[in-house]
Amino acid sequence: MFKDIVCGVTTSGEDQCAVDAAIGFAQRFDAKLYLVHVAGMAQGWGDMETLQASGETERIKAEIAERLAAKTKDLPNLEIICVPGMPHAELLRIARKVNSDLIVMGPHTEEFAEKRSKMWGMAGSTLEKVSRRAKSPVMIVTKETPYGEHNFKHILVATDFSEQSECAVNYGGQMARQYKAHLTVVHCLNTEGITGQLPEDEVKRVLTDTRERLAEEYVERLRGVDDFSFEALAGKPSMEILKLSNELHADLVIMAHHSKETDPEKAFMGSTVTQVALNSEVPTMSVNKHFDLRCGLMYEQDGTTADQAKVAEPVI
Repeated sequence: MFKDIVCGVTTSGEDQCAVDAAIGFAQRFDAKLYLVHVAGMAQGWGDMETLQASGETERIKAEIAERLAAKTKDLPNLEIICVPGMPHAELLRIARKVNSDLIVMGPHTEEFAEKRSKMWGMAGSTLEKVSRRAKSPVMIVTKETPYGEHNFKHILVATDFSEQSECAVNYGGQMARQYKAHLTVVHCLNTEGITGQLPEDEVKRVLTDTRERLAEEYVERLRGVDDFSFEALAGKPSMEILKLSNELHADLVIMAHHSKETDPEKAFMGSTVTQVALNSEVPTMSVNKHFDLRCGLMYEQDGTTADQAKVAEPVI
């Protein structure tokens, strides 16, 4: 399913949960794994041009290889890359170069536990830039998962009916077909700040209409998925999605990393996917553009099969 996986890795080991997830996928699908460390942040931006000449990047590369040797010893297709530069730009460049079909990211500071909301919610962060600009799906992993186990049985996809969310639903359908998983598509009516101001009957009516709209817009797109359902909720979207994910024992949450805010910085600061990813017990996947799984047997959007997936050329 995944053939070329790019995973951002640090020297601190704070992102081990994401690295473990990437290694697990590479093992399960016999994929090539690129562990990418971008030097420059800790060393100082002014030193970036001398990092390679001084041998610092090779030293860091060797350090990462040694630390992960035990976990990667059974990976025949592993490449560890250490380059100087801007983290988001280099991750995107390498993902484009290898035509990756998955980017895996985790926390990237030692103070993650205390500062994760500020770090991940900060416009301009590496996560924000990669998630917003990547052509391939970006999986955000902030909690440890059973090492090497990624057999998704229940996938939750959140939609706000936007074009980006349609891509997320399409991708969720592909994942569900591949894993033979149950798929739940949910839309949350944002009632944050107006609780008690809407009549209960009106809320129930809107939720009923929303379920009907979900079925009308997505049933055809989910042809070939053996088991799926639609849910409509009301409340703060991130909290309701997290609550539903826990209730359903979902293994994966898929969303579009965007908001309807046109200002990219404001959009990310209020991004529901960021809030979900920071607090989810399971991986959260960001899908902004149409992307096909690289499987032997694929389904087109209308549910018909295709012998080979068609993947658009990634662009930044």
